[in-house]
Amino acid sequence: MRIQAFKDKVVVVTGAASGIGAAIASRFAGEGARVGLLDMDEAGVQGAADDLKAAGVDAVGLACDVASEAQCASAIKEIIAHFGGVDVLVNNAGITQRSAFVETQTSVYRKVMDVNFFGSLYCTKASIDSLIARKGIIVVIESLAGVSPLLGRTGYCASKHALHGFFTSLRCELRERGVHIMLVCPGFVKTNLQTRALGGDGRVTNHPQSVVGNPTSAAKVAEAIYRGALKRRQLLVLTPVGKLAYWISRLAPLWYERLMTRQVGAELVRGERPPAPD
Repeated sequence: MRIQAFKDKVVVVTGAASGIGAAIASRFAGEGARVGLLDMDEAGVQGAADDLKAAGVDAVGLACDVASEAQCASAIKEIIAHFGGVDVLVNNAGITQRSAFVETQTSVYRKVMDVNFFGSLYCTKASIDSLIARKGIIVVIESLAGVSPLLGRTGYCASKHALHGFFTSLRCELRERGVHIMLVCPGFVKTNLQTRALGGDGRVTNHPQSVVGNPTSAAKVAEAIYRGALKRRQLLVLTPVGKLAYWISRLAPLWYERLMTRQVGAELVRGERPPAPD
């Protein structure tokens, strides 16, 4: 008989209205988990929750702007009241930014940090007592930008490096209390996140995204995260290109910087507009 390790476990996913978040919620729900979905897109998160309910899943969808500590605390409190606790917290909600530093307002950095870093911190803080009591798992969607540089994404990179430093340190604090933390570096993924990237003026940019290799799908990322959680992996680097980039950045950082600059974003330094993606 196939064992469902997450059957009846409570899995909370932020940024769950679409993309990676929705795929993660669906994947764990398929293993019998009860799912709490959080997203600032109220209609989207309710729709995602309704789809799961229609499939027989015990699911709750709540509107939550993770940049607000009060909203995070309120949403997690409601989730705990409904389900009784939290077994797995997936900090997935995020925004990105594409612009050269010299052309970027400082307010953009604050906004990106508020969502990507503080959003994860707020949700973790609100869930931590329950996670400790249940010896649960915290999954953090970090990105390769959290462990290596990425030209033209200084704000995004800063927020992801902050996540890496915070959650690897928190893992040391919580290890003896039974809470596991898994950091995930998906690489380039086909989602609508990139269509909402902030430009230097804080508005959504029409600057095309530069990618290396073929972007993977949200479903493949969700599958890898599910299997990684089963094995309690500490760091999950996805896609062959992502793994290669990770090891080059570790073993030959200067070469990696030069290679990445040539392939990903030299046009930002030169002020040239890159060709539209295929």
